[in-house]
Amino acid sequence: MSAVLQRQTTLAVVYSRLKTSSLMSPNHEWLACMTASWCAGQSALPDYMGLEPDQFNKLKNNYFQDSFLPELAPSGIYNDFDRMLEREDLINLLTRYSKANTLEINWVIGIIVAGCLGNDHLWQDLGLWSRSQLTALLHFNFPELAAKNSMDMKWKKFLYKQLCEEEGLYVCRAPSCNVCIDYAKCYGPEE
Repeated sequence: MSAVLQRQTTLAVVYSRLKTSSLMSPNHEWLACMTASWCAGQSALPDYMGLEPDQFNKLKNNYFQDSFLPELAPSGIYNDFDRMLEREDLINLLTRYSKANTLEINWVIGIIVAGCLGNDHLWQDLGLWSRSQLTALLHFNFPELAAKNSMDMKWKKFLYKQLCEEEGLYVCRAPSCNVCIDYAKCYGPEE
């Protein structure tokens, strides 16, 4: 069996096992997708999915207690938050805009922030299966923040743009996005 086919099979098996537990909220679907992708080594999420070990254990016990989830990233990616100076800023941004203060939201925030360390589109780095899943997740958990992305900017770029604007930093030289020569890099298709 080829390595690609084996990863796809692992992904499907893990996802179907994770999906058997009862849905508690729409986040459970997205968490199941991200967890299955992570278990198959198909995300940029590091050890513990980017969560603190106690958060990861609570996630496993609350949602995936009948499934074996490794603590170390099957992809070999480890937690390297030392190179992420904006980690606390991203956590604070998402926390401020979250519609609730629950364990579930804190898991989602931690995983999103860890995904921002990746080099691909945020939905791919998280192990989601489409950009539309990420869009739905953000609108569900951070509706006011997600609504600000009215021009459908790529989500990772959008989050970092929000951080810059909060600090009064405007690094783009163009007077508006519509006239920028890099417009396609920020707003082009991701699929």
